[in-house]
Amino acid sequence: PQGRVDADAPGKDRVLAMIFEKNSTRTRFSFDAAIRQLGGDGLISTANDMQLGRGEPLEDTAKVLSRMVDAVMIRANRHEDVELFAQNSTVPVINGLTDKSHPCQIMADLLTLEENLGPIEGKTIAWVGDGNNVCASFIHAAPKLGFKLNIACPPELHPDLVDLARAAEQQGSVIMGDDPRAAVRGAHCVVTDTWVSMGDPDGEAKMDALEPFQVDEALMELADPSSVFLHCLPAHRGEEVTDAVIDGPRSLVWQEAENRIHAQKSILAWCFGAF
Repeated sequence: PQGRVDADAPGKDRVLAMIFEKNSTRTRFSFDAAIRQLGGDGLISTANDMQLGRGEPLEDTAKVLSRMVDAVMIRANRHEDVELFAQNSTVPVINGLTDKSHPCQIMADLLTLEENLGPIEGKTIAWVGDGNNVCASFIHAAPKLGFKLNIACPPELHPDLVDLARAAEQQGSVIMGDDPRAAVRGAHCVVTDTWVSMGDPDGEAKMDALEPFQVDEALMELADPSSVFLHCLPAHRGEEVTDAVIDGPRSLVWQEAENRIHAQKSILAWCFGAF
């Protein structure tokens, strides 16, 4: 049963506050399931449900919640808001997604890859599409974990140059280009994401630029014969990926989605000092 509490219950008597400024399916349910399986409790709220929605400073909210809960997870519009919240909190603050990064997703992705391909060190991951927040988190992870990252994006949608420069300084193997075929050739994993995020004012222009970056069966055939496909979801079938790929034998997207729970249980357990 998904509600069964782990035998060691590392989250017993712990409370996790979850604040959402953006809509969520996987982040919301996976964190709620994770804290319950650890033996703790979760409190879910949107910013509009709180005084945040009426202009209360983030700093004040952080100081108040620090006296009421054991950890806070925030899914925010602005990365700077999560940083400001953390600076004023005395309990752990978890980045549940911002405009600049999505580290919880990448932890689930890498867990999924290691379960299926073995150690990630030395493997090649190909990112195809928009150089967005998820792509940024792959860039952050590459030098730390020793995998090679090939990125194919339209020139106007490249990742942040600061992230690319930092990866280079850390001796990370991150190759930037605009040819999906070159990025995917020989890769052990092909990853993409939705082309247009919620509330993106440049959606139509991005769709036009990204049309040549669809992941289809022909593109997957250029990857390693044992390669797999990942997508953090939600997917817009027929846009960034075809049905044949996302529903095909190389797709690990459903295991990837489930692994959000397990990756985030480890994050929470670490925050609670379990290891």
